[in-house]
Amino acid sequence: MPFSFNHKPSLIAYVTCGDPDLVTTREVIFAAIEAGASIIELGVPFSEPVADGPVIQRASERALRNGTSLADVLKLAAEIREKHQSTGLVIFSYLNPVLKMGLPKFCKVARAAGVDGVLITDLPVEEADEYISRMRKSELAPIFLAAPTSTDSRLKAIAHASGGFVYAVSRTGVTGARRQLSRDAQDLVRRVRKFTKLPVAVGFGISTHEQFVEVAKYADGVVVGSAIVDLIERNRGQEAESVAAFVKQLL
Repeated sequence: MPFSFNHKPSLIAYVTCGDPDLVTTREVIFAAIEAGASIIELGVPFSEPVADGPVIQRASERALRNGTSLADVLKLAAEIREKHQSTGLVIFSYLNPVLKMGLPKFCKVARAAGVDGVLITDLPVEEADEYISRMRKSELAPIFLAAPTSTDSRLKAIAHASGGFVYAVSRTGVTGARRQLSRDAQDLVRRVRKFTKLPVAVGFGISTHEQFVEVAKYADGVVVGSAIVDLIERNRGQEAESVAAFVKQLL
């Protein structure tokens, strides 16, 4: 498996690459890893991030204004891999930027950069046969989202198609921090485990130590995204320090 979940629960930290700029993104990621993040999700900015809430939408807009591209994100992944050999790296993207680059080229460059897995947020498993095949040939883990509304037959298909880990969405709707977590998450993890022995990570809405501890009782990994992106937005000039302190607080 390309990802290590030896230290459970593993913290999976999401950042929107290029917000406020790529240099700062790199500093934030290095700080998050040093503070204890096990896996980094490298968010590729996109002009129509329909699955994301306002915090990540704003971050995407800023990154796009800076000209950040998928190629830039892959280059950043290679820089992270050079310094951190054991950290899991996931490219988190919408399908359009990948198709624009070309799926064969994307897989080749991602693998050469040391990427472990890819999550295409708007690619349903039912339409992903070619993508899954190319990913596996390139030794990249295809990661799919499982939602509380998914039927058992769909969860089975997602579990079969996934590599690395399954990403369980704690609730329906867009990304964004929440004061309270849905009880659907624990039930969803239980349902997913019926179909796979892969680790299961839970994301969407987690923003506090208390929520981290709660999810850690039943999941192998905890994904934190919007809360980190919000910190970056609100702490200009001290992005890395703020994220490092937050990660330590979560753990």
